[in-house]
Amino acid sequence: QVQLVESGGGLVQAGGSLRLSCAASGRTFSYYTMGWFRQAPGKEREFAARISSSGGSTYYADSVKGRFTISRDNAKNAVYLQMNSLKPEDTAVYFCAASRSSVASTIPRYDYWGRGTQVTVSS
Repeated sequence: QVQLVESGGGLVQAGGSLRLSCAASGRTFSYYTMGWFRQAPGKEREFAARISSSGGSTYYADSVKGRFTISRDNAKNAVYLQMNSLKPEDTAVYFCAASRSSVASTIPRYDYWGRGTQVTVSS
């Protein structure tokens, strides 16, 4: 069992930056692929980024590639999402998720979810 709690969301102007954090409970955090998803108002939840259990491999959605960076610290049971050059279309609730699969970019592949943190980008 893994419990996830996101933090770091807020209101930022377009072009600005935010860093999201996700704190995980449990001694097996380092076994999981970790992902970030987001859900804008009236839209379906979508994949943003994932990182392998060791942190050696990352993968991004085209919409965030080059602007967002996912990282993790297994010693601290934490995963991060550095978001730069933010756009109004990045406005969404951002969710942290954990997967037992080594390759996981879709919602069904993820076993545990946080409750999300709101990111609002003003124009």
